[in-house]
Amino acid sequence: MANTPDKSSMWGGRFGGGPAAIMQEINASIPIDKRLWEEDIAASRAHAAMLGSTDIISAQDAAAIDRGLAQIAEEFAANGVPVDLSLEDIHMTVEARLKELIGEAAGRLHTARSRNDQVATDFRLWTRAACDRIDAGLAVLQSALLARAEEHADSIMPGFTHLQVAQPVTLGHHLLAYVEMFGRDRSRFADARRRLNESPLGAAALAGTSFPVDRHATAAALGFDRPMANSIDAVSDRDFALEFCAAASIAALHLSRLAEEIVIWASQPFGFVALPDAWSTGSSIMPQKRNPDAAELVRGRAGLLLGAFQRLSVIVKGLPLTYSKDLQDDKEVLFGAFDALALSLAAMTGMVETLTFRADRMRALAASGYSTATDLADWLVREAGLPFREAHHVVGACVKRAEELGVELPALPAADAAAIHAAVTPDVLAALTVEASVASRTSYGGTAPERVRQAIAAARAALQGQD
Repeated sequence: MANTPDKSSMWGGRFGGGPAAIMQEINASIPIDKRLWEEDIAASRAHAAMLGSTDIISAQDAAAIDRGLAQIAEEFAANGVPVDLSLEDIHMTVEARLKELIGEAAGRLHTARSRNDQVATDFRLWTRAACDRIDAGLAVLQSALLARAEEHADSIMPGFTHLQVAQPVTLGHHLLAYVEMFGRDRSRFADARRRLNESPLGAAALAGTSFPVDRHATAAALGFDRPMANSIDAVSDRDFALEFCAAASIAALHLSRLAEEIVIWASQPFGFVALPDAWSTGSSIMPQKRNPDAAELVRGRAGLLLGAFQRLSVIVKGLPLTYSKDLQDDKEVLFGAFDALALSLAAMTGMVETLTFRADRMRALAASGYSTATDLADWLVREAGLPFREAHHVVGACVKRAEELGVELPALPAADAAAIHAAVTPDVLAALTVEASVASRTSYGGTAPERVRQAIAAARAALQGQD
């Protein structure tokens, strides 16, 4: 059933009846976009100041609008944003309250502006701040990883391929891999921020405006680098939101990989880490359990973030230029992605800071699985002059024989080793320690402790330079 037409509606003059109750409910975005209130008020104040400075409205009206908007900001900060579905969105919620405060002058605020460029401006401002907040969270996580890497620059652990012991590495080196990943994430958010920092304000509905607006002035007032060059693109573009979700999804993948390793390392077969009480839960039936729920939840939230990019892509993919109401759902997607990523970053930082690494256990398993076999092959190349492929074959035969005897390579009997190749002597096998293996990996980016410390220093300097 249609309602009586609402003369206070921004578009009520065109209609003979009001919206159906269900239409009002599906059309209203205020429960979601109320999060844009600070950006909406800031953009409106910049717009009003420009209208006054260009004599599009009187200086008296511009001043009254600014005072009213400042009061609304104080009210919302103290009491939250009121939710009235009949007002539809944050823009009309602000304007309705402004009219209550200053009367008819409030109606002049929307001169030379549409909700199309208004929401695009608000959304860009919010996303810009979100990029900065995620960058800060990533930097804190990097700092935590660097601290633990420095603590364990010499701690030896097994390096894995296919989740099988491959070669010994240091725990510090392993943790630095995540510092690199999160550094790339920061660069992606920085790139997204740079591209989004153009102002749609003044594009109006889609074609621009006949009023002599100063778009450069409002862009500068809001911290944008410049106004967007095309009014159609200004109101229809959501690349910036897609880029945020894409960067967030990649960051979530990195968090999920680290979370997966924590889950594995905390399991009894591995026993590499002990989980702190603050980041664990128990079982309702098994008294002994200490479950890595925080890590598992971070791993699970990655699915939400991957879905956010897909959902927003589906919203945008079929839209003709310029604005369609489908775009009302873009904010819910981005807000959810931001919330999930920010919470995951905070949780992962807390875990990294407080995990207990069991270095002795890691060292013991690092020597298993014939992890120094490559070192023996390298020695045969350097000292015995064998081509690497022949050395690889010789060492493979040594490993096969050691497996048959149930021993590690250093314990391979001399007679068996000599039968495979004369150069494989007991002294050579005895030198195949994980410490020697790790110390030998001195190539740039390698796992030798000296290289790890250099990498930590470089990463810390880079981190300080970005802050």
